[in-house]
Amino acid sequence: MSLQMSSSQTIGPYLHIGTDWLITTELAGADTAGERISIEGRVYDGNGAPVTDALVELWQADADGNYAGNSAGAEAGAGQPASAHAGFRGFGRTPTDSTGHFRFSTIMPGRLPGPGDMLQAPHIAVTVFARGLLKHLVTRIYFPDAAGNAEDPLLNAVPADRRGTLIAQPSSAKGSYQFDIVLQASPGGRPETVFLDV
Repeated sequence: MSLQMSSSQTIGPYLHIGTDWLITTELAGADTAGERISIEGRVYDGNGAPVTDALVELWQADADGNYAGNSAGAEAGAGQPASAHAGFRGFGRTPTDSTGHFRFSTIMPGRLPGPGDMLQAPHIAVTVFARGLLKHLVTRIYFPDAAGNAEDPLLNAVPADRRGTLIAQPSSAKGSYQFDIVLQASPGGRPETVFLDV
């Protein structure tokens, strides 16, 4: 018998197999302490068209800067205390809909230690899986005028003219933010979101 290597596949028509049980858009329960916020946006491809079959994941710290269960690895503050807030999940995952739209409800994350014991600005880690990607993409959501933005080491490593792609914009509803993810820039279109090499 001869065995052949399987071909490499991108995220494809079977995206939901084995992941449906993890789909949740509520990262913090109703009793979780902190400022309630919602984040919504769309995922766009290099032609400016919505990506209707992407999967968006969020990881975040609680209002005190601690991760739930502290099991999310280095990005999620390994070695720090686990969140003591009841109902705080800190993780969400949802597919985009037929217009490329996604939405999450959560709380505003707190600041947490970064390199050299420097505090990072409040942020949410984002992972995107989509057709045509051999490897997932990772980025962050920062918030306008948040404490620590001016000193955040990662945010300040990004060229000033591209930093705006990491900052969510307030929507008309109180506590609501818009954060679009652009997978690739197109001429005359939206700038590509800054992605991290992790």
